[in-house]
Amino acid sequence: MTEQRGGWALAGALSGLAGLAVSYLVTHIVGGDEAPVAAVAEQVIRLTPGGVAERAIRTVGHADKPLLVTGVVVAVTVLSAVIGYVARRISAEPWVPAAAYAVLAALGLAAVLVQPPPRVPGVIGVVCGYGAWVLVFLLLTRPLRPPVDEASRRQFLLRTGLVAGGAVVAAYAGRVVGRRRREVEAARRMLSLTGVTQPRLDPADDLGVPHQPPWLTPVADFYRIDTAIVPPAVAPADWRLRIHGMVDHPIELTFDDLLSRQVTENWMTLNCVSNTVGGDLIGNAWWSGVRIAPLLAEAGVHPEADGVLQTSADGWTCLTPIEVLTDDRDAMLAVAQNGEPLTVEHGFPVRMVVPGLYGYVSATKWVVDLEVTRFDKAQGYWTDKGWSARGPVKLASRIDVPRGGADVGHGEVTVAGTAWQQHTGVRAVEISVDGGAWRPARLAAVPGVDTWVQWRTTVTLDGGDHQVRVRATSATGEVQTSARAEPAPDGATGWHTVKFHVS
Repeated sequence: MTEQRGGWALAGALSGLAGLAVSYLVTHIVGGDEAPVAAVAEQVIRLTPGGVAERAIRTVGHADKPLLVTGVVVAVTVLSAVIGYVARRISAEPWVPAAAYAVLAALGLAAVLVQPPPRVPGVIGVVCGYGAWVLVFLLLTRPLRPPVDEASRRQFLLRTGLVAGGAVVAAYAGRVVGRRRREVEAARRMLSLTGVTQPRLDPADDLGVPHQPPWLTPVADFYRIDTAIVPPAVAPADWRLRIHGMVDHPIELTFDDLLSRQVTENWMTLNCVSNTVGGDLIGNAWWSGVRIAPLLAEAGVHPEADGVLQTSADGWTCLTPIEVLTDDRDAMLAVAQNGEPLTVEHGFPVRMVVPGLYGYVSATKWVVDLEVTRFDKAQGYWTDKGWSARGPVKLASRIDVPRGGADVGHGEVTVAGTAWQQHTGVRAVEISVDGGAWRPARLAAVPGVDTWVQWRTTVTLDGGDHQVRVRATSATGEVQTSARAEPAPDGATGWHTVKFHVS
């Protein structure tokens, strides 16, 4: 009897360790800097009274954080052993230990959610760790369920050995994966980028409407769409860029070679072709980098070439029309966003940004290869899956205030939003209330045609339900179409409409 109780406790403890190891590995695989255990430890520090924390630091010095993380691991292991021990008495109800593990997972999830962004890797780690907890527990306790004989005991010992070994391997793999990321992050923090300046905002660019997204999108809020399960961790010292293919003089650049060239800076709005009408897969930033046009001119592009196949460090590709890389726009190999080196998630150390095109045909993160070619000889990742080959940005507008379903006060109601068509520009924005006549909105200033523009107006509304729709007119006189189309294959169209209540 005692042997069985000990087996159930051991199964619980090993399940807890396996769950922690899996959460640690998965968090680092999907690009997180800090595992959920560390997030819990940080919350313990924050919640510890100042006097107690101070005495602890004086006692253990710089070992306080490693000891605290170890303490969290020990605590989870002990609690998991207790769960296993108790579960033996109610072994016919497997949902009970699953619920108990869910409480521990919820505490880890809460600790992750109060951390600074990015939080998604930690959330994924907690969810996968919880799944490992439950599955490993069921696996280990199956041989302990009556009737227990010598064969089931051997099976239990074999399974515990495999789980213990697997947990060690997972923890070690997580450490290896995380080490590379930490080394690259350290290199990023030490990086000094000559010629890169901080963004200088003109107050006229941002209308300052409450609850409207700012004209300058913070890096932490900038949308991210890519196919990388693990964002490539590329150190500047290891980065190389090949420019080859249909050129007279192939070029290979190191990161230092790139930075030795003239740095250009500009405001640019990027958006994803998957953005739906009124969607938020769009952001505006101050980009710093080296224009690609002089590099292509130096390589000597063959006259018959009409595209450049971009390839990232993780193998993703896109095919970009060569004319947008060689005209007067600031298509660049960007090294900084909003005055700081790119983050790993957004393409560190170098990515491509091209105003006027959707990201799927232009904005390669972690770019390492540019092959000058032709559209009839190559195609990119998404065009191979049915999306259009060229991807010019379509004229679009969005209502940001009021939100759909909002309840606002009667009288004068502020209606505000954004509009864009990069490298063309927006000349006018109009709204229609409850199907009435179009009325003009006031546009904010913009530094050029490559960014979105904010707009606002006020309308006087009585109580009840109302509907507002918006349309934009480009700098060339094109009026935004009302025809509704889904994003595939070349971008969504239609007028954004919101419904709200005036009380």
